[in-house]
Amino acid sequence: MKKKIGVYVCHCGGNISDYVNIEKVKEAVKDEANVFLLKNTLFACSDSSQKEMVDDIKTSELDAIVVASCSPKLHVPTFRAVAQRGGLNPYNYVQVNIREQSSWAHSDQPIGATEKAILLVKAGIARASESHALTSMKIPTINAVAVIGAGIGGMRSAIALADMGTEVYLIEKEGLVGGHAANWGELFTTNIKGTDLVANLHSEIKKRSNIKLFNNAELSEKKGSIGNFDIKVKTGNEILPLHIGAFIVNTGFEPYEPELGEYRYGELDNVITLPIFKKLIDSSASELVYKGKNIKKIAYIYCIGSRQDEEGDNKYCSRYCCTAAIHSSIQVKRKFKNITNLHFNRGIRTYGKQELLYEESSKNGDIYLQFTLDSIPKIDQRGNKTFVKVKDILTAGKELETEADLIVLVTGMVPRKNESLVHQLKIPVGRDKFFNEIHMKLRPVETVIDGVFIAGTCQSPKNILETVNSSMAAAAKANSILIKGEISLEPTLAMVNPVACILCDKCFDACQFDAIEQTDYNDNKVAKINMSNCKGFVMCTPVCPTDAIDLAGFTNAQIEGMIDALVES
Repeated sequence: MKKKIGVYVCHCGGNISDYVNIEKVKEAVKDEANVFLLKNTLFACSDSSQKEMVDDIKTSELDAIVVASCSPKLHVPTFRAVAQRGGLNPYNYVQVNIREQSSWAHSDQPIGATEKAILLVKAGIARASESHALTSMKIPTINAVAVIGAGIGGMRSAIALADMGTEVYLIEKEGLVGGHAANWGELFTTNIKGTDLVANLHSEIKKRSNIKLFNNAELSEKKGSIGNFDIKVKTGNEILPLHIGAFIVNTGFEPYEPELGEYRYGELDNVITLPIFKKLIDSSASELVYKGKNIKKIAYIYCIGSRQDEEGDNKYCSRYCCTAAIHSSIQVKRKFKNITNLHFNRGIRTYGKQELLYEESSKNGDIYLQFTLDSIPKIDQRGNKTFVKVKDILTAGKELETEADLIVLVTGMVPRKNESLVHQLKIPVGRDKFFNEIHMKLRPVETVIDGVFIAGTCQSPKNILETVNSSMAAAAKANSILIKGEISLEPTLAMVNPVACILCDKCFDACQFDAIEQTDYNDNKVAKINMSNCKGFVMCTPVCPTDAIDLAGFTNAQIEGMIDALVES
């Protein structure tokens, strides 16, 4: 049956119409096959325009709509809802992006922008002509979450989930909870002790009957998909089967370990890392003593293991280390007498309220000297004395040298080695080796694997407050999905034509998400899509030798129709 398509071309205020001639676009597409209704609108997303579209769908009995406006990322949910309110299947709506792809991209060439917009709208009409109604599949979910890692972030996720009514399995690889923070003294900017913070969180964990804590435990097996994962947890010699709906991965970080000889580390006894220095402060009483020597003058060298040059792997800023070093220098001044602090830095990054610590350090008389990667501090041992020499930016590049009793290398964060977990959960890893979210602003704790969320410092360098915030966000996101008892899956998934399938196994190898299974069809073995695992990435489609696999919503007929429309134009 011939489709009746409604086409709406948006001015987007002047964002589109200032560069694209809307009337020319309408004139060029009005005779395209199946175009029944054609309108322009000032703002397609406005309430009045949406109401007009709903009325058009009902009164004209439209079979599909095409909205030529802005990015699909912005308004696909908006116009799918419009289609539904008009009684139209939401997947019979096609979004055409003539703002980002035409008017904004070619604002210096209005004629070319208009011609491109015409082509894009024609392609959208061709796709809508081949569109079919699709139905989301609903699958049941179990309201239980496995939180992997019982550091501060993992424990905070577990408590938040438990308080929202979710069953929580807290899986910790080590014998004790708390991670690195369990060994820390006073923390910036609250001066609460890390040991006390961990103890308080552990106490809250034990109060909640719907949190099960497993120490010395690891994930050993995972099957299933979002809402229904079957996992096995190895704890000691015991294997525990568990049924969960989602994962929150909060496995933390490792402090950077300088290489032998890096700033004389491992060569000179008085060159130590910041984590060792913090323990020294906590364990020292009336005087600061290291290896039998009274410490009076301390040189802090920043950005060790972070912001590296082209030869290093760690190009990122570790965010917390500037503040941690300055906080340590303040603690030293408060606890011990006659201490001189010299901060050799590449630009201090104490953002937000942490700036108050930088101010306090400066008022304490701490000395700040700034260097670049082209001229890093040089450490020299002469007799039993250690000297640090640097070209200081803040004194117009003067070469300055000072003696130091102790040199503290301010080390950053590096990702923890989690190869088995990455393999089991298929968590994407970025170039910096930290786990990758889908989008740092729009979907900051979600991964491309549905039901696997990430939080804390396994994702990127963070301080404790930022770790807690991301952990709470992951808990809220997981709970919001599972608490409903069912979820709807996007129907734009791969489809296998069993008649054409010869089960060559090529699609099995191409799929990254274990979404293809073997099944029987008319006494033959064929491939079948596990819809709850499929992401619609369709790496399987191009490798199929018999063209037995298609993608719902982006079928060969739709894509070829779009290409034909562009070629004919």
